[in-house]
Amino acid sequence: MDFDPETTLSLAGQDLDDTFNSVLPPLYQSAIFQFEDVGETKGYDYTRSGNPTRTALEDTLADLDGGAGAVACATGMAAVSTVTSLFDADAHLICAHDCYGGTERLFSHLAERGTLAVSYEDLSDRNALADAVRPETEALWVETPSNPLLRIVDLEALSDFADTHDLLLIVDNTFLSPLLQRPLDYGADLVVYSTTKYLNGHSDVVGGAIIARTEALADRVDFTANAHGTVAAPFDSWLVLRGAKTLPVRLRQHETNARAIAHFLNDHPAVGRVCYPGLSGHPGHEIARTQQNGYGGMVSFFVDPEQVDVRAFLGSTEVFALAESLGGVESLIEHPATMSHASMAPDQRDEAGITDNLVRLSVGIESTDDLRRDLDQSLTAAGPETSSTERQHTSIPPVEA
Repeated sequence: MDFDPETTLSLAGQDLDDTFNSVLPPLYQSAIFQFEDVGETKGYDYTRSGNPTRTALEDTLADLDGGAGAVACATGMAAVSTVTSLFDADAHLICAHDCYGGTERLFSHLAERGTLAVSYEDLSDRNALADAVRPETEALWVETPSNPLLRIVDLEALSDFADTHDLLLIVDNTFLSPLLQRPLDYGADLVVYSTTKYLNGHSDVVGGAIIARTEALADRVDFTANAHGTVAAPFDSWLVLRGAKTLPVRLRQHETNARAIAHFLNDHPAVGRVCYPGLSGHPGHEIARTQQNGYGGMVSFFVDPEQVDVRAFLGSTEVFALAESLGGVESLIEHPATMSHASMAPDQRDEAGITDNLVRLSVGIESTDDLRRDLDQSLTAAGPETSSTERQHTSIPPVEA
């Protein structure tokens, strides 16, 4: 029987225990498995190559995304790194110019070593894309919504472009999860996640995942992850699987709160542009409405530097914690220019639109009213009527997470 995602997640791993029929999936915290005979196993021999707990997570993720197979990785960046290892040594990649800072850092590191060439482009500009393609171009790397500006690109159009030029289409779907967007349905070849974020949802484990559209590509990813040892540990896999069971109900509250916060900020006199695809004025709203099942819990916005001291604002919140990451039940606030995207070169940040007055929110599942009041009081506390001696300036040195 084909189940809806809510049921799939609720039942995930339930058939793993034939011995005692436990309802929750057991944790196979074993590095090795005994052979039945020479050359014969029950499907597992060494946990780097395969583990029943990790398989339960991988099967669940592949099912949710409609993929032929999945590999759970140790971190989100381990997933990104594994995908880059699929390319030839002289490969060229076209990447979204406003991608996650950790992704850009890895790509730039590989480019400096001469093992990968990367062009950063506005993926909605078809002419720029066409000009960027080279004979050695192998893939498009896409974020939609992008991190941190929540730009939206048309996945079906990019799929057509990738097919025309014989490129892999790779989509980082971390901001939405497979419940709100299934890139494989629109022609993507690979989907990448940081499972640390919404899929786990409790900020207590780091992980990543890669889902492949075809069995052949799934086999390549599995071989590469095993060869590089980038796979997730059993306990980490169990934690993500446990967290994912509540993903549908968490996402509903995340989005309810994010919508309310986006509308509140959109009407606030000290706030400039608000980046949330759920707003009808967002330039990607119509595309998001057609290819997404919701708008998610991420909101970014630009404060008016004439009215708000951004550092004082970041240091004044009581509910929103000043921290990196996203997708957990708790609300987080961060400053991309000095935190999540600090590793990007300043001129590259400027070109992408990641300016010093940009703030990113991961809106949690707390009371909507409390979240709204917290931002309101923080914007007031950081305003021009509050003297500099009264402000609690927070020192935010650049970090590279």
